[in-house]
Amino acid sequence: MNRTSSDRDAKMPGRHGGAQDDQAHHHEHAHHHVHEQSGTGTEPAVAQPPAEGTIYTCPMHPEIRQDHPGNCPKCGMTLEPLLPELDEGDNPELVDFRRRFWWTLPLTGVVFVLAMFGHRLGWMEVSTQSWVELVLSTPVVLWAGRPFFVRFFQSIVNRSPNMWTLIGIGTGAAYLYSVVATIMPGAFPQAFAEHGRIGVYFEAAAVIISLTLLGQLLELKARSQTSAAIKSLLGLAPKTARRIGAGGIEEDVPLAHVHVGDLLRVRPGEKVPVDGVVTEGTSAVDESMITGEPIPTTKRAGDRVIGATMNTSGSLVIQSEKVGSQTVLSQIVQMVAQAQRSKAPMQRMADKVAGVFVVSVIGIAVLTFVAWGLFGPEPSWVFGLINAVAVLIIACPCALGLATPMSIMVASGKGASGGVLFRDAAAIENLRKVDTLIVDKTGTLTEGRPVFERAIGANGFTEEDVLRLAASVDQGSEHPLAAAIVDAARSRGLPLDKPESFESSSGIGVRGTLGGRKIAIGNTALMEAEGVATEALVAQADALRGQGASVMYLAVDSKLAGLLAVSDPVKTTTPEALARLRDEGIRVVMATGDGIATARAVAAKLGVDEFHGEVKPADKLELVSSLQQSGAVVAMAGDGINDAPALAKADVGIAMGTGTDVAMNSAQVTLVKGDLRGIARARQLSHATIRNMKQNLGFAFIYNALGVPLAAGVLYPVTGLLLSPMIAALAMSLSSASVIANALRLRNAAS
Repeated sequence: MNRTSSDRDAKMPGRHGGAQDDQAHHHEHAHHHVHEQSGTGTEPAVAQPPAEGTIYTCPMHPEIRQDHPGNCPKCGMTLEPLLPELDEGDNPELVDFRRRFWWTLPLTGVVFVLAMFGHRLGWMEVSTQSWVELVLSTPVVLWAGRPFFVRFFQSIVNRSPNMWTLIGIGTGAAYLYSVVATIMPGAFPQAFAEHGRIGVYFEAAAVIISLTLLGQLLELKARSQTSAAIKSLLGLAPKTARRIGAGGIEEDVPLAHVHVGDLLRVRPGEKVPVDGVVTEGTSAVDESMITGEPIPTTKRAGDRVIGATMNTSGSLVIQSEKVGSQTVLSQIVQMVAQAQRSKAPMQRMADKVAGVFVVSVIGIAVLTFVAWGLFGPEPSWVFGLINAVAVLIIACPCALGLATPMSIMVASGKGASGGVLFRDAAAIENLRKVDTLIVDKTGTLTEGRPVFERAIGANGFTEEDVLRLAASVDQGSEHPLAAAIVDAARSRGLPLDKPESFESSSGIGVRGTLGGRKIAIGNTALMEAEGVATEALVAQADALRGQGASVMYLAVDSKLAGLLAVSDPVKTTTPEALARLRDEGIRVVMATGDGIATARAVAAKLGVDEFHGEVKPADKLELVSSLQQSGAVVAMAGDGINDAPALAKADVGIAMGTGTDVAMNSAQVTLVKGDLRGIARARQLSHATIRNMKQNLGFAFIYNALGVPLAAGVLYPVTGLLLSPMIAALAMSLSSASVIANALRLRNAAS
């Protein structure tokens, strides 16, 4: 954007300079651009999200969509609405699973203790113990495990073998075999008797159901966070608007009753209800949720305002232009929803091989049954049945189910202790693949709040004089720039005088009287109105603006006394963080809603070669998409509402813990202290975690690879031994113990 220095000064955003002409243009561009980006899908009504006509989709397979609740035909997961409702309450599936888990956990514990130690403790007759285990385990398997058997049958009907197929076959086989062994023990060869009874597997079925329920509870809690970003956005819009009716009568009406063309009053401290145009009044409006710029923008008649932004000082009358799903906020909601659904969560490594593994196990079980029936000793078909069931039981993925979650749990704890919070397994998996990082400026690279930088005196006034006089007048203002100047003067112990008068001239500066002297602080437009020549300091002012600072002139009795510069300082940790990322081969791109000049200044200071200024939320989303289409694996780091769509769309979204709730809910990773050095630490942990997960899966498959042939009886001709319940239990325990012990090694991973 080409401007003269005076033009730039006159349109400086904030109290001392409002960028009215440009703002109007940019806001029109934002509306148009966002609308283009969000033209498909179900458009939300921010105030009253639609309950009817809701589209449901699978979080694992976004291509599955239907107009009613249900389960995914591919993976069995419960379908979720594309857009959550603001007051929908707890996830009903989470509530249901929690009830099933806690009501049956004591039963599982008792069955497990009886199976492992009952014969040693001698509490009851062994035949009676089998009946007790049957009674206690039946509610666990048939009631608590019912959702899993439903998914198991769906996987069979839809010919989509997955982990539910294995769990259904394994637990079903263990339970049914044990029921038959308890009711008709005489049907089994005496070789299968142990401790005076036919071995039963009630504890295996019950423990697997309880462990699977626990895993589902953890997963559902993590998945519920994906809708938190949209709920946070829905909550930003005010619930009512103050409409001006015929004859100037004002009344508060629900936001849903506001129509295009209505006149609305926005009082100080209230949120702008909808997108519109100012018809009366002047005020500073905080638009940081859209632009990322921390300094409020002055609005006058003719300027556009955006719904859900905050009116800080004056009273405004606006005419509504866009309502409901057409507002910028609604379009951001839609972009976040689309971005979240455009990529599936991590397909667990176990699921990638589940199809082949399931078919292989079933094939081996059938082959075992037939081989024993045709070639085994009498009663051959009983031996065949028992060994086929043993194959299904030993193949049931206890350790396989623990392999990934254990690594994730340990890695999440390790990350949290270092100030890095992972929301799900996908973030840990994908972070190591990232080769491009897009970073927001305000609040991410910088502190996100204006700080006094320096003062320059003129015509006999010292730097200290300039700061003291400006701070004395600014005591009457609540503007962020004024607060920065006052804080700087007080921190230096400068004595501040109380102004005899104070007047705010919105958009150009303030005037006041100190000890009988007229003081004016503002931009070039105010200086011209006061008849003050600024040529003596123009060069210094331009140099400071080139470094990204906002500049205000100070005049005393219509004579130039100096200037003050306020800037958003770079975080002290940012240079080191960017250096570490560049050393790892990460391409760093800066995208900010600030002007081009400010963006260029910050980029030059930090050595960032690639930067984009005056970027709106839709532009950041488009930047992420274009980089992904070019083959890059993109991480996005930001802290504001305007970053939310890009955070959700990126392969890994990284939010600053010092930023907004919406950003944190949209992102998969949160840096608690807002320290970008956490990204490098998180990538190291990501590499270590994936190695650990592969090792765990290796342990689990090794035990299955050894246990399945043993269960099938391949060693029987040589040793005369078959798999006993105790050996199966020991193998299961050893495999799970190996996985847990290996996962715990992650606590020592480098950070």
